[in-house]
Amino acid sequence: MNNCILTGNLGGDPDIRYSQNGDPIATFNLAFRLSKDKTGWVKVVCFNKTAEVAETYLHKGAKILLSATLDHNKWETEDGQQKSTIQLIANRIEFIKTDGRGFESGGNHDSDETPF
Repeated sequence: MNNCILTGNLGGDPDIRYSQNGDPIATFNLAFRLSKDKTGWVKVVCFNKTAEVAETYLHKGAKILLSATLDHNKWETEDGQQKSTIQLIANRIEFIKTDGRGFESGGNHDSDETPF
């Protein structure tokens, strides 16, 4: 089973582009805590409705809970170098309320905060 659940904060506003057939694709970097004094980063990709939600509601610093699948891409550059990257393909995004300073406030998730 390939299912990841992660909480973290957006490192920047989502970047939106469109596929050849006009479907939205959103990407952003998510910062998450590895330990008390260490932060990890992962690229997140959203498609279709999830991409529209990311574009409309997410912004730099937003705290989210993300359900995703892990994706590993490999490719060869023009000069023959082998490259690879790991990213998350978002299935669901939930917003986590904060008190304005980035701290969770009670952990309640009102259903009207999640637009899908």
